[in-house]
Amino acid sequence: MSARQADVVALDGDGIGPEVNAVARALADAAARHDGLQIRWQERHVGGISIDEYGTALHDDVLADCHAADAVLLGAVGGPRWDTTDPEAPRPEQGLLGLREGLGLYANLRPVKPWHSLRAASPLREERIEGTDLLVVRELTGGLYFGERARVDDRAYDTCVYSRGEVERVARRGFEAAQGRRRKVTSVDKANVLESSRLWREVVHEVAGDYPDVELEDMLVDNAAMQLVSRPASFDVIVTENMFGDILSDEAAMITGSIGLLASASLGDGGRGLYEPVHGSAPDIAGQGVANPIAACLSAAMMLRYSLGSPAGADRIEGAVDHVIENGPIPRDLGGAATTTDISAALLAALEEPELPAP
Repeated sequence: MSARQADVVALDGDGIGPEVNAVARALADAAARHDGLQIRWQERHVGGISIDEYGTALHDDVLADCHAADAVLLGAVGGPRWDTTDPEAPRPEQGLLGLREGLGLYANLRPVKPWHSLRAASPLREERIEGTDLLVVRELTGGLYFGERARVDDRAYDTCVYSRGEVERVARRGFEAAQGRRRKVTSVDKANVLESSRLWREVVHEVAGDYPDVELEDMLVDNAAMQLVSRPASFDVIVTENMFGDILSDEAAMITGSIGLLASASLGDGGRGLYEPVHGSAPDIAGQGVANPIAACLSAAMMLRYSLGSPAGADRIEGAVDHVIENGPIPRDLGGAATTTDISAALLAALEEPELPAP
């Protein structure tokens, strides 16, 4: 019987993106084979490298290829080479925003769960992060990042706009995720000040009526930021708007001790998704062979689970990561001396073990 096939666009991007994506792709191929799946890769450019080649951070042909694929695996975009304050100049981040909007990816999922052996690496005390297992569900295509903006003389403005439908669909993602977890949703807003947040809260409460088995709590964003570092284990699923989610998910990522361990999935309606590590392009270490590829590998695991119909393959990657984190080698951002190649070899070897630990 021939293997099932899936088409994935690989957008390696800038900085350490090509280095970590290479490891993630190798691990995804190996895990997929165990589950009778063959991944067909198409390599394209996005971000700074796309600006250099096409003059734009996201070429229309690349977006079309992503539309035709089953999933997109992204490395990272950006770097000082393309930094500019000129509002007319292209920026690498426009490629990422264009992908989210163009593919209709309105919900970003970021799981945060510290590993036992790395609790000492967290800036928070070990007893404070004990039991933390949370998921941030961030709205991706509305709010300040996509609202009308302009400069007029010596003034500038950005507009935060949300529709009822935009809030409803991401809220449902959060409640559905909570049903498979500990059945609690924390909706984060700024309803004491912002009218868009008052609509947000109103709609989330309407949606909650369809999920009577899930507890809902409202929390103002400034309080949520404090609670994430004082009692992170109290959260299950956090659902919030675009800018708040951007900030809170990065804050939550540091509970693990390193942003180099955090994966993410950006999903819309249907099965297609965009998968990327939370970390940036880290141009200061690009090309040195020391980048930690684990977040990219965990992003590939999410891709197998959510878009490619291979939960068994995802489990194998997560089990291999768990084995390496618990037993070494340790990457440099976590205080070890292992190179990207060392981590890659260890992950591939662990993945082939007949008995992998439960992720």
